[in-house]
Amino acid sequence: EVQLVESGGGMVQPGGSLTLSCGASGFTFSAFDMSWVRQPPFRGPEWVSAISATGRTYIADSVKGRFTISRDNANNTLTLQMNNLSREDTARYYCARVTKWEAGQTDFWGQGTQVIVSS
Repeated sequence: EVQLVESGGGMVQPGGSLTLSCGASGFTFSAFDMSWVRQPPFRGPEWVSAISATGRTYIADSVKGRFTISRDNANNTLTLQMNNLSREDTARYYCARVTKWEAGQTDFWGQGTQVIVSS
């Protein structure tokens, strides 16, 4: 059974930092492209960042220069380092397994972790 479990969310002031982690199990993590998807309040999901099985990365323009994605295949962990957070980054963040990179297509998602940026 594929499982993705996110952690690391919380409330932070504008300009602050958070590190999100996703623990994966039930599949060969190293063989799959992975992504972070966020859903702000009252808006649709947005693909924030992705990392391929070979280490190629994608970062959305809205977070470029502030967010960094990485993976640890030895520990089946996906990480999103988020710096200089703004109120616009408030959202629920999901770890998702990618099935088609070019199409932004995913199959399994975790339950998400909430990030609130507020003073």
